[in-house]
Amino acid sequence: MTRALVISADPLLLDEIARLAAAAGAAIEPAADVATALRAWPRTPLVLVGADLLPQLATLSPPRRGGVYVVSWGPPPDEAYRPALQVGAETVLELPAAAAVAADLLTDLGDGARPEGTVLGVVGGSGGAGATTFAAALAALGAEQGPTVLLDADPLGPGADRVLALEEAPGVRWSELGATAGRLGARALREALPRSGQLGVLGWDPAGRRSLDPAVVREVLSAARRGHEVVVVDLPRSLDGVTDDVVNRCDLVLVVVRATVTGIAAAARLVPRLPDRDRLRLVVRGRTADPAAVGRALDLPVIASVADQRGLAEAIDLGLGPVRSRRSPLARAAAEVLARSRVQAVAA
Repeated sequence: MTRALVISADPLLLDEIARLAAAAGAAIEPAADVATALRAWPRTPLVLVGADLLPQLATLSPPRRGGVYVVSWGPPPDEAYRPALQVGAETVLELPAAAAVAADLLTDLGDGARPEGTVLGVVGGSGGAGATTFAAALAALGAEQGPTVLLDADPLGPGADRVLALEEAPGVRWSELGATAGRLGARALREALPRSGQLGVLGWDPAGRRSLDPAVVREVLSAARRGHEVVVVDLPRSLDGVTDDVVNRCDLVLVVVRATVTGIAAAARLVPRLPDRDRLRLVVRGRTADPAAVGRALDLPVIASVADQRGLAEAIDLGLGPVRSRRSPLARAAAEVLARSRVQAVAA
């Protein structure tokens, strides 16, 4: 089992962390002296440094790494913050007040050593291109292989939860997450969302506020990536600072383009506004124009093409979802994107 390194000689602090770890299903590796701690320092994904041994550890200048947190029982002394910076700690957690944050860190550890998931953004090259439908198909196909989540970041879109027939399912929406603060646990997010099997969706409350807080979006994306194999983000065409930040955090961004003169013209205006062109790929819908010609017109690689599918809109209206058959054009294109995206995400 993957263990958290706990550097402390304070029995009260060690007991509390051990209790939190047991509840989270995680294991800890205590180190009561800094020499022992340095031997384990590079090989553990999470390090909790007690305020009691923090000054000693800082004097040894351990190598910089992520996943380091300082923990104290009660308010830490003012002089603890300088050595916390020296060891590269992300923050200082005051127990028992910060027990929930510490529990989330340990819960992510206890959830297993799952590699971070692939994040795929989907945006329509023009209005009515079918980006939300394609994003929903990607998520539905991804969920057949492992935990998958669809994040609906388009407040004016048709509603990803509606396309997936999950609008009535219990779970949190953006408006509820917007009222939270602090670190969001991967398992906590996964278990809180409306879901069907391994597929979860984060959508909008019909009566709630329809805007995104940048800090909340970053935290949700981070937790989603840690807790799912595939993260699909339905992006709005009205680009702003929040959307740009999301795009920059995607492994690939799929621009869904209608293979028509007007569809290509609209996409040609959108593409230059998207950051990091190297991560952009085209999904061409329809057969009015050759997909390769669309790619040349927009100077972007085509990752998949989708023929028009009879009865797709009716199936979604009836609550049957976007994927009724693995042999449908939409399902085949989504499966092709999922198969190719893992390789292209590494190369992008």
